[in-house]
Amino acid sequence: MANGLAVSVLDLVGMHSGESAGSAIARSVDLAQHVERLGYTRFWLAEHHSIEGLACSATSVLIGHVAGATKTIRVGSGGVMLPNHAPLVVAEQFGTLEAMYPGRIDLGLGRAPGGDFHTMRALRRDLRQTGDEFPELLQELRTYLGPAKPGQAVKAIPGQGSNVPITLLGSSGFSAELAATLGLPFAFAAHFAPEYLFAAARLYRESFRPSKVLRKPHLMVAVQVIAAETDAAARRLFTTPQQRFLRLIRNQPVELLPPVDSMDEIWNDFERMAVETKLSAAIVGSNATVKAGLEKLVSETAADEVIVVTDPYDHADRLQSYERVAEVAKELESSAEATTHHASYRR
Repeated sequence: MANGLAVSVLDLVGMHSGESAGSAIARSVDLAQHVERLGYTRFWLAEHHSIEGLACSATSVLIGHVAGATKTIRVGSGGVMLPNHAPLVVAEQFGTLEAMYPGRIDLGLGRAPGGDFHTMRALRRDLRQTGDEFPELLQELRTYLGPAKPGQAVKAIPGQGSNVPITLLGSSGFSAELAATLGLPFAFAAHFAPEYLFAAARLYRESFRPSKVLRKPHLMVAVQVIAAETDAAARRLFTTPQQRFLRLIRNQPVELLPPVDSMDEIWNDFERMAVETKLSAAIVGSNATVKAGLEKLVSETAADEVIVVTDPYDHADRLQSYERVAEVAKELESSAEATTHHASYRR
């Protein structure tokens, strides 16, 4: 937002049961155009493989499609799982995107596989990888995106010298510390792994070293948000993402399912605890409730930007929720102003 809290979007391109991927992708394009008009900062697309119900496996292709259908909003990855890809290929893809849509492309990077063991094998990953090689892969990628060095044998064309902005993504302290050491922005995945949010946020802030890229830390927090006319209406819409996580636990397709009045007859106690833990950072309710939730999140984490994940069943409810969040965000303090009041965070 020009004034207020900076908010962005993370989209997993969720599909309804029996729906074609093309139809789900068309909804994502419509959403991107909608949030662009509302003043959202960026529209990011995830990378997931071999998960029935999500059409976001070819992330760079989707980014190009969405960027081509919008005009001003930044479009990027939330994120590319770097161990799945040769750094040169990622540099070429995003260098090409930057050439096509200059100044609008973001490269968010994660180190998780984005799939199970069999998917890792199909992606031709070295199955001995543990994630510890991520810093080395990142350095190679940055070499291809930065200015060419004397004697550099391999160059990314396009890509070399493009300096596509990189953000590190994570759900633990590993990427938080690496982003801080390198002076890069950091995005925490509290939309599905909130347990280490506060520890990672503090680690990133306290360990940050200014760089040519960033003079001061820039922390983004991805969180589930559903806003509706009333708290009760929002909680009912929220049963769709609850069912998605439940089906993920059960190793079932994660298509978007219609909301239900109660989850009590759908899950058992163990499943309820697991889903509620994964979604414990979610902000669900009326405009007033969402405003209070976002204020609390920013106060406790010193977040500079909130990446909103909203996946109700009906597209109209999704558009309206993002509209309500935009209204709320305009009423909140800007990140620079809010940071001065984060006494509780700094103690």
